[in-house]
Amino acid sequence: MKKSVSLRLTYFGMKVKILDRYIISKFLSTFLFSIVLIISLAIVIDLTEKIDDFFEKEAPLRAIVFDYYFNFIPYYANLFMFLFIFIAVVFFTSKMTQNTEVIAIISSGVSFRRFMMPYFFTAAVLAASSFVLSNFIIPPANRIRLDFEDTYINNTFYNRDRHIHRQLSPGVFMYMENFNTRNNVGFEFSLETFEGKELKSKLLATKLQWDTVKNKWKITKYQIRTFDGDNETLEFGKEIDTTLNISPEDFKRRDTEKAKMDFFELNDYISDAVMRGETNVNNYLLEKHQRIAFPFSTFILTLIGVVISSRKRRGGTGLNIGIGLLLSFMYLFFMQMASQFTIKGNLNPIISAWLPNAVFAIIALFMYRIAPK
Repeated sequence: MKKSVSLRLTYFGMKVKILDRYIISKFLSTFLFSIVLIISLAIVIDLTEKIDDFFEKEAPLRAIVFDYYFNFIPYYANLFMFLFIFIAVVFFTSKMTQNTEVIAIISSGVSFRRFMMPYFFTAAVLAASSFVLSNFIIPPANRIRLDFEDTYINNTFYNRDRHIHRQLSPGVFMYMENFNTRNNVGFEFSLETFEGKELKSKLLATKLQWDTVKNKWKITKYQIRTFDGDNETLEFGKEIDTTLNISPEDFKRRDTEKAKMDFFELNDYISDAVMRGETNVNNYLLEKHQRIAFPFSTFILTLIGVVISSRKRRGGTGLNIGIGLLLSFMYLFFMQMASQFTIKGNLNPIISAWLPNAVFAIIALFMYRIAPK
C-alpha cells in the first residue's frame, strides 16, 4: 500500500492521513445515522403514548413541537450517546472486516494501536461534545421541556416526605412532620437556634402555612422557649408571621429538577443542600459525577467495539452487532444498578458514577490484550 498524503490537521501528535479521514467519516456518518434512526423511532413511540394527554389538556401544536420535541431530541440523544457510539463502531468496523479492509490495513504495516487512533480522536470529539451538552446546553432546554410536561402531561406533584429536617442557615434547624404541597401547609413544626453547641431558642407550632399575599410564613398555635444561661423564657401565641430561609417551592422539587441545572447551578444547589442537611443530596451528587463520567465511557466502549468487530467471525456483522448490543445492555444494567445503590442506599456517588467505567475499562484492556493484532 502506498503511503497516503498527509494533511495539516493533527491529533495526538500525528498527522491525519487519508485512511484516518476514511475511518473518521465512517464513524461520524454511522453515528449520526443511528441517532437519527433511533430518535425518530423514540419520537413516534413517545407521541403514541402521550397524544391522548395532548388532546385532553389542549396542548398547543407549537408548544408540542418546539417546547417539547425540539428539546426532547438533544436530551435523549445525549443520554444514550455512548450506546450509539458503540453500535456505530461495531457496525462500520464489522463491515470493514468482512470486506477484508482491516486485514489489508494491518498487513500494510499499520499497527493495531495506530489503526485505533482515528477512532479515539472521534471518540474524544464526541465525549467533549457530550460534556458541553449535558452541563451547559441541555439543562436550559430541559427547563422548557419539563415545564411543558408538568403543564400538559404530569399529574399534580405531592410531597410525601415525612419527618422533614432542614438546616436553614448555620445554627438554625427546622423540622416538620410533613408538608402539604397543595395548600402549602406544614404540620408539627419546630425551629431551633444554636450558638455553637448551645441551644438559644426553640419554637414549636402545630401548623406552618405560606401566606401568598405577604410572602411570609404564618405560624399557628406556637410557643417559644428562649434560653439565656440558666434562665429560660416561655412565650405563647395564637398566630405570628415570620420570614424563613425556605419557600414552598423547596418542597415541590421533583426528582427531575436536577436535569434543569447547568454545571454551576448544580454545584451551588449541592452546596446549599449539604448546608440544609437535605436527605436527597446524593441524587444531585450522582447527577454531577455522572455528567463527567459518562463522556469517558465513549473511549472504553469504542475500544471494546473495535476489538470485537476487527476480527472476522463466522456469524459476520450480525454476530458482532449482537455481541455489541449484549455488552451495551450489560453496561446500562450495571450503571442503573450502581445508581440505585446510591439513591436507595449509602454508596458514595463518585463510586457509583465511575464504577461501571472502571469495570468495563478492565474488560476493554483485557480484550485488547488478547485480541489478535
